[in-house]
Amino acid sequence: MDRFDLVIRGGTLVDGSGGDAVQADVAIRGDTIAAVGEVSGQGAEEIDARDLLVTPGFVDIHTHYDGQAVWGPRLTPSSWHGVTTVVTGNCGVGFAPCRPDDHDLLIKLMEGVEDIPGVVLAQGLDWSWETFEEFLDRLEAQPHDIDFATQAPHGAIRVYAMGERGADREPATADDIALMARLARDAVNAGALGFTTSRTLNHRSSDGRPTPTLTAEEDELLGVAMALRDLGRGVLQVVSDFADAKAEFAMLRRLVEKSGRPLSMSIVQDDRRPNQWRDLIGWIGEATAAGLPMKGQVCGRPVGIVLGLECTLSPFLLHTGYQEIARLPLAEKVARMRDPEVRRAILAETPSTENRFLAGMLTNFARIFSLGEPPNYEPRAADSVQAKAAGAGVDTLEYVYDLLLENEGRTLLYLPFLNYAEQCLEPSLEMMKHADTVLGLGDGGAHLGTISDASFPTTMLTFWTRDRTRGAKLSVPWVVRAHTFETAAAVGLHDRGLLAPGYKADVNLIDYDALTLHAPRIAHDLPGGGRRLIQTAQGYRATFKSGQVIYRDGEATEALPGKLVRGAQARPGS
Repeated sequence: MDRFDLVIRGGTLVDGSGGDAVQADVAIRGDTIAAVGEVSGQGAEEIDARDLLVTPGFVDIHTHYDGQAVWGPRLTPSSWHGVTTVVTGNCGVGFAPCRPDDHDLLIKLMEGVEDIPGVVLAQGLDWSWETFEEFLDRLEAQPHDIDFATQAPHGAIRVYAMGERGADREPATADDIALMARLARDAVNAGALGFTTSRTLNHRSSDGRPTPTLTAEEDELLGVAMALRDLGRGVLQVVSDFADAKAEFAMLRRLVEKSGRPLSMSIVQDDRRPNQWRDLIGWIGEATAAGLPMKGQVCGRPVGIVLGLECTLSPFLLHTGYQEIARLPLAEKVARMRDPEVRRAILAETPSTENRFLAGMLTNFARIFSLGEPPNYEPRAADSVQAKAAGAGVDTLEYVYDLLLENEGRTLLYLPFLNYAEQCLEPSLEMMKHADTVLGLGDGGAHLGTISDASFPTTMLTFWTRDRTRGAKLSVPWVVRAHTFETAAAVGLHDRGLLAPGYKADVNLIDYDALTLHAPRIAHDLPGGGRRLIQTAQGYRATFKSGQVIYRDGEATEALPGKLVRGAQARPGS
């Protein structure tokens, strides 16, 4: 009789293939799935999974745990949501390669672009590396709860190759491009999955400078892409404003045509150009029909800004009276805001800023909502704070002020920043169902005081398959495949994302009916006491990484089997 380390018996198996759920056993030996179906052999440990959903561990291909993977073993919040593999180094930002004199520059870039406090990075990073290979060695030396793979960030590579000229966005010379190509090639040889870049004005360093890669010319990007072509491996990832969408997409298509490397790009619905995403996905469809490996990275809920007294942004951020108390400890800030004189002064002020976009965003009360518990990510217009204030017969600003003081100042408000131009998620549904898109954009490890989207996998299971009331839903097998097999395949991780013999023993046991996503909250658990938004869930009965249980009912075990994944991984048996 066969012997296994673990047998999960009688669960409702959704294996990642997209096929119908079936009742089956899963047997694990070491870090690998040994058998699936009716398993007659015995396990050293056996788990009764009747009434539980059994899925592969989720694979999140768009995160920013580059710093967190250095200073800590747990890649939370992602691993709280059934994620067993993450991909970092997206959007052209990261910490390697880096010369000693450029540490502060890269800290400011990550602080501004990804809203990770500089003090957290200064205390959390030991800078025991210079090259990308040395950075990977440092990451590999730190035990982790889940697997993670990296990508080579254009911003760090450009600064390493060009110094201040690179940071100042000067055009790259032929020698600069040759050096960047070599650095990217070295990174992929060391184990990076690919190369990433940013071309959006939304990405600025904390001192206000645009990201170094914003205006990189086509010859620079092509030089790097061709280096990956010569290697025969490596993916490309891009975020862009698509200000001139047709020309920008044509350039990206040429990169793929000439290099042959797979490319994915972030696609969201922007209020200013609410139908542009359809053009982009249409052009991607034309490219894939021509045999070019291109995909859009999309997500199943708004990219939402969280506002609050402990967050980076607050509706009163631009009021001088609020700025005077903004850095106080929360309890003291709340006490001051409850003072009638302070309240009167703040409410009487006009927001003071030259940034009209920010001012408009923070006061767009028809589009700001109470997030609630559990959070509602498809709110109606009647749920806005403006509508609620009108219903209560009070001034909107006063209503918001008092709302923020509830729960001892811990109330969070929600502004659907992207993917909500039509005040519903039908566009997101259309994006997700397109054949040439892949789920991404969760940004775990980043935007620590503004966005809490690493919980996307739980939203996909709860909202899209079970709880949605304003439109069509998706099937559980579709969602599981989209967040496991398809995301893994998109970045070349072909050894995971499927519950089948030979694949990684990454498994979730989920009480589907009880699965609940909780509202975000602020925690001060980063180096130097830095704060971040965290979001938990209940209903994940157990998560296994490489055959070892890392979480039971939301509580961490002592197991840290997660490893750095160096490069693309082959399909079992290939």
